[in-house]
Amino acid sequence: MQYQNSLAFAKQLDAQDVLSHLRNQFHIPKDINGNEWLYFTGNSLGLQPKSTENYILQELKDWANLGVEGHFEAKRPWLNYHEFLTEKMAKIVGAKPIEVVVMNTLTTNLHLLMVSFYQPTKTKYKIVIESDAFPSDKYAVESQLKFHGFDAQEGLILWKPREGEDLLRMDDLEQIIENQGNEIAMLLIGGVNYYTGQFLDLKRIATIGHSKNCLVGIDLAHGVGNIQPNLHESGVDFAAWCTYKYLNSGPGSLAGIFVHEKHSKNKELPRFSGWWNHNKKTRFNMRITFDVIEGAEGWQLSNPPILSMAAILASLDLFEEVGMDALREKSEKLTGFFEFLIQQIETDKIKIITPSNPNERGCQISIQIKDANKSLHQQLLAKNVITDWREPNVIRCAPVPMYNSFEDVYRMVESLSSILSKGKEV
Repeated sequence: MQYQNSLAFAKQLDAQDVLSHLRNQFHIPKDINGNEWLYFTGNSLGLQPKSTENYILQELKDWANLGVEGHFEAKRPWLNYHEFLTEKMAKIVGAKPIEVVVMNTLTTNLHLLMVSFYQPTKTKYKIVIESDAFPSDKYAVESQLKFHGFDAQEGLILWKPREGEDLLRMDDLEQIIENQGNEIAMLLIGGVNYYTGQFLDLKRIATIGHSKNCLVGIDLAHGVGNIQPNLHESGVDFAAWCTYKYLNSGPGSLAGIFVHEKHSKNKELPRFSGWWNHNKKTRFNMRITFDVIEGAEGWQLSNPPILSMAAILASLDLFEEVGMDALREKSEKLTGFFEFLIQQIETDKIKIITPSNPNERGCQISIQIKDANKSLHQQLLAKNVITDWREPNVIRCAPVPMYNSFEDVYRMVESLSSILSKGKEV
């Protein structure tokens, strides 16, 4: 597409956008004067669908009217509520329903999965993670190493960009595995890097790891609802993600996991147990020996919080209506327009560190600004633009196809250009 640097062109793109109606299905934050914010932080917390309130109110109504019988008699019975989410979530991540379940929160799920998939020996115990992984992932794997009696610094291998570069290279991961694979037990990689927005080739990562019998896990926190990871086809062993970013389920909402079908019937995998991963047919017979459920449900522990699941269901129903293909198509146009406009700013201070190839990024564009500090973020806020500041000098911006418009993108870049052109210290 040939982009143009004008508001009229942005409005033309919006008029042609078959998904533009979705914006009206979300609450857009406003300032004290009632003006809408330009919201570019769906990569941190997605906006609230207007339907969410009714989904949650339904469960409050059933609780009020039915009490404990809501487990069986509610409009959506609570006992197996997570099953209302499974197929819809599986479509979003490219998995089979047996491979997916919604439960717990992200880092908790990573630990529960590592109970099963991080099985170190004295000689094969190291873990590979990207050097600029989200901090909680790094904390999690370091604590797993320590828990198993290993030195965290010695046991952690960092996959780093090359000197002077921002992005990871697959060739370098191949070299790590080739050289040290006999000592590596597991790879835990962010499918979309939180800082650069780089979308990594999951199938290639799985192939590289499995070539030396390393198990492969993926953190999809910044990928789910954003890119199409095709988890089943990728062959990764496990994955985990949150739902409050691109899946718009609300702050601190439940997370999801994927366990590849090839592990679904292996009841000998070590895992923690609770009554919700026990055989559904005998779950309420309190005298029966533990019998684990096959598939991803076999990693559940407790009955889920229904109000959080109701918020997730509200969002998943929107995704079901639209489909990831259409969302990705619009996302590529939004980020393409965004990238084009950034490149039109007449300054030598700006560098986009996110890959230019649409197949190697989602809807996040990370902009590095020379000599910037957090005052730039504050100046954008003063212009009703919400972005995400990351030290030392990067603003992360996510034009989300569900609710961001091409006009949003144009006005955001216009504000950024205005700040930089004034020559203020940023």
